[in-house]
Amino acid sequence: MTSLQDPAVRRAAGRNGKGTARSDAELRHELATSRPLVPTATLGGAVAAGGPLLVCMALAVVGWFLTDAGADGSPSGALRVGAHGWLVAHGSTVAVEGIRITAIPLGLTLACAWAAWRVGHRVGESVSGHGPDADRIADGARDWTVPLAASLFALGYAVVAVVTGAVAATPASSPAQAPVVLWSVVLAGLVGGAAVAFGSGRAAIWLPLVPAAVRDAALVARRILGLWVAISLLALAAAFVLDFSTAANVVSQLHADAGAVTLMLVVTLLVLPNAVLFSSSYLLGPGFTVGTGTTVSTSAVVLGPLPMFPLLAALPDQGVQPWWTEWLMLTPVLLAALVAAKVQRDRPVLGWDQAAIRGCAGGILAGVGLAVLTALAGGAVGPGRMAHVGPYTFEVLLHAITSFGIGGLAGAVLVCWWQRDGDGWLRTRLGVLRERVRR
Repeated sequence: MTSLQDPAVRRAAGRNGKGTARSDAELRHELATSRPLVPTATLGGAVAAGGPLLVCMALAVVGWFLTDAGADGSPSGALRVGAHGWLVAHGSTVAVEGIRITAIPLGLTLACAWAAWRVGHRVGESVSGHGPDADRIADGARDWTVPLAASLFALGYAVVAVVTGAVAATPASSPAQAPVVLWSVVLAGLVGGAAVAFGSGRAAIWLPLVPAAVRDAALVARRILGLWVAISLLALAAAFVLDFSTAANVVSQLHADAGAVTLMLVVTLLVLPNAVLFSSSYLLGPGFTVGTGTTVSTSAVVLGPLPMFPLLAALPDQGVQPWWTEWLMLTPVLLAALVAAKVQRDRPVLGWDQAAIRGCAGGILAGVGLAVLTALAGGAVGPGRMAHVGPYTFEVLLHAITSFGIGGLAGAVLVCWWQRDGDGWLRTRLGVLRERVRR
């Protein structure tokens, strides 16, 4: 007799070994989470790289039409420019009219990282059915699903990078391939690999195994970095708005039409993270340089001739700075103290050493992370003087770990003291005051 069950349900029942048919939803979930690991992860890496690459090439073609309506150049040249932009976002140096450009537009790099995260998360969901289940992993079973998927994801990403560099290279531009491969492996391996771990559910199993002190210190560091970037962005926006007339004057002197202004806005957005890190270095105290022999800090500003770029209107005026700018260096200390105090309040530990280590370690981690990001913000952006533009990275490292570390230590210890003895001390002082009033 022919069975009336759906063939898929019959297969599901056979796999059960118990003769009970699973629902269509369960079957679809199993199929969606048990896709072939090797092609899924490799293709995912290629898609994560190819998506932003295609966007860059499309924007380059649009920009080519906006500037001269296609009068000069060719579509293939515009596509090559877009590919070079994608390569530069991955650490490749490129020559423009014989001038070697080494600065990285971090806005485009962040867009590539976001694409790697989104695609990596989907890859993680697609291969989550491979390997041992949660109970076996908790019992110590080895699970190579995430390392293998992350490695294949990085491989697919790197292959796209190598092919792009080979196709887009010209004797005039001569992009550097080695940094592109390194950046691709690091970005796809770290960002994409973490996304695979979260998408597959492995991160939810592994993270509780990390000691609580390490997780709390990482939380302090993450919150300090996030709030510090927000403060640096606000400072940059305030400086730009206060001198917006200078930016408008630059645009007017360039005699830019609507298309050129649009391209200028896009370029500004691509380098906005770099500018935020410049602002961060200024608030911390070391400052930055905008050309050989120049410096911008809270104590003094020495400038020379600058490119006609509207965002540079945010630079402070040349000369000795107002007295209050020196006090800006207290901002990172206060911020770290507030963050560490809030974490201590929400996740109290009564040991002085535990609170001190958590606050100080979180601040130091935040300082190191900020210094790493700051090291990526500068580089050569033009000939002559403009071959040296960027924050003073080593000084930023020293200032950041000192300010964030001291602030985190003070905030955590102060709240820990209040949780241990502050309430009783306050009651004692109130009692003494009441006795004095009665007398």
